[in-house]
Amino acid sequence: MLTLEAFEEASETVSRVTAETKLISSDYFSSLCGNKVYLKPENMQKTGAYKLRGAYYKISTLSEEERARGLITASAGNHAQGVAYAAKAFGCRAVIVMPTTTPLIKVNRTKSYGAEVVLYGDVYDESCAYALSLAEEKGYTFIHPFDDPAVATGQGTIAMEIIKELPLVDYILVPVGGGGLCTGVSTLAKLLNPKIRVIGVEPEGAACLKASFEKGEVVTLPSINTIADGTAVKTPGSRIFPYLQENVDDIITVRDDELIVAFLDMVENHKMIVENSGLLTVAALRHLDFTGKKVVCVLSGGNMDVITMSSVVQNGLIQRDRIFTISVLLPDKPGALVGVATVIAREQGNVIRLEHNQFVSTNRNAAVKLTITLEAFGTEHKNRIVEALSREGYPPHAEDIHL
Repeated sequence: MLTLEAFEEASETVSRVTAETKLISSDYFSSLCGNKVYLKPENMQKTGAYKLRGAYYKISTLSEEERARGLITASAGNHAQGVAYAAKAFGCRAVIVMPTTTPLIKVNRTKSYGAEVVLYGDVYDESCAYALSLAEEKGYTFIHPFDDPAVATGQGTIAMEIIKELPLVDYILVPVGGGGLCTGVSTLAKLLNPKIRVIGVEPEGAACLKASFEKGEVVTLPSINTIADGTAVKTPGSRIFPYLQENVDDIITVRDDELIVAFLDMVENHKMIVENSGLLTVAALRHLDFTGKKVVCVLSGGNMDVITMSSVVQNGLIQRDRIFTISVLLPDKPGALVGVATVIAREQGNVIRLEHNQFVSTNRNAAVKLTITLEAFGTEHKNRIVEALSREGYPPHAEDIHL
């Protein structure tokens, strides 16, 4: 079903609605891992993610009768927008079931394409089960977000574009949730050039494909926990699993804290917003055990709500010691606070919050606790501030930060 002819047809079909997402050469990420790194910016796609490709191609293969019954799907957000956009293009009704935890930006954008949104379940799998029950009850045509060869064929058009632009690509890194994108990309890559290696990248807290590979059959995880909501899937697709087994060369898993660092790297070096799931491939660059290769990272989407963005930035700054909290004990007398402030100012630290606790000791004259949250330029600057405070008689104690 995933034949070269089908991929060629899909490429021509999806080109009617997709934006051109040319490869971006990244000097920063290349120097980070010792390879020549290129980014495939599907975060710049019309709906903010690659999912439009598979949704549009799948709907194009349906009969008029199937489209007339109305379409339904389940999605954490990006497939929802892809189906909603494609349904509008074909003049179909679309009902989208989304987890209750879906970021508001994805819900609102899905509605903006004219789809009806139903919020149900805490994770994708629960939403999917409910969507399937509605499809049976109402007679809707179900568009699976990943476990459908036609959908996977549409997603695989990414590989066609990558290889046309970079014929000598050595590795393609692909985010993995349910496996549709990875199925399409890996299958077409191997059809066009068997020497290309395709690596799937999963969040450590939702590594359903890795668990399935290790057991040799589709495995359902008992629970998942990751900030990469677009890839928070318990069970990979059973219909596409054989393609993944045959064509995926390796699986890398990354921790959530690595995604936070990758977000800052992307914003600061490429001025692009990429959602956590889309950053899996960038975070995986630090795990590569080879150098000197041409590597393409698929950035699968950029639909990230502002609150999540703010939290990721803040935690990233903390991880890089650009925001930190310390506490010092001071005698409760005039001038004590000025002394601490003078040391910090001299070292060019920037105070962003102070907490003065007079009740840390029964003897206020002996000690009150001053907790200071500071901005610094990084670890070296932070250490310089801490050392200066210690020299001047204000030895600080590092604390966990809670902002």
